[in-house]
Amino acid sequence: MAHTTQDQLSADLTMGTVKLKVGDMKNMSTYYQKALGLEILSESASGTMLGRNGLELVHLADGHGLNLPARGEAGLFHTALLFDTQPDLAATVLSAAQYDGSLFTGSSDHLVSEAFYFNDPEGNGIELYWDRPRDTWTWNGDTVAMDTIYLDPNDYLNKHVNEAAVSGQSTASAGIGHVHLQVGDVPTAEKFYVDTLGFAKTTSFHGQALFVSAGGYHHHMAMNVWNSRGAGPRKDTLGLGEVLITVPNTDEVGALADRLKTAGIASHHTGSELRFDDPWANKLRVAVG
Repeated sequence: MAHTTQDQLSADLTMGTVKLKVGDMKNMSTYYQKALGLEILSESASGTMLGRNGLELVHLADGHGLNLPARGEAGLFHTALLFDTQPDLAATVLSAAQYDGSLFTGSSDHLVSEAFYFNDPEGNGIELYWDRPRDTWTWNGDTVAMDTIYLDPNDYLNKHVNEAAVSGQSTASAGIGHVHLQVGDVPTAEKFYVDTLGFAKTTSFHGQALFVSAGGYHHHMAMNVWNSRGAGPRKDTLGLGEVLITVPNTDEVGALADRLKTAGIASHHTGSELRFDDPWANKLRVAVG
């Protein structure tokens, strides 16, 4: 489906805070601080907000009494933290591995990026990554070349860890680069995230995964069925609480509200933000950043 500029998400879109419902607040907060080098920015009845340099990245909300999601349910695949430099990435990969090496799940050269994967103590996926310069990405029309090539973690750490990056970890910039979801099927995901929300499709993998972005990024969001093919709407479980997407102005929010209404998708529009669910009851919030 071809988009006009009126039904595409802004090129200035960024990914905001990811909310997680957690069963053990103390254990999870400790992990995100000690393993990932985040700091507590605020604590309130709504939970614990963690980030770096005042930028909110992960919101841990009390999910006491909820069950862990089953592996095949829709929900979060991973939250991806993006680092400015390879030494900054390596410093956090090192601290995560030292905190609990058993939570490391793999590493890959994706052509556009270098990435390391972990699970947090409650099984939420985490990607730590650095982007190669945009002028090195290869595009074929609207499709960006991506791959999964083994990246040796020990070689990477030996090459890039340095004392300055380790000592300055807590003040090094980091952001939510993208959010990757588990969904029930890719065509429904494309209809929702591309045709209705207005992301651009940047690549796909044999009906198993879809990658979408705004502004020519390799991907701000992704959806896959690797564990969850055929999954229906989510139950209320631990894990993903909400994904925040930030846009530059209220006109963007209003335009998206109109697209959702036209598509028959229920939403709550306050003027400056919009809350709605995807087809698998993953909760999304679009707000002015």
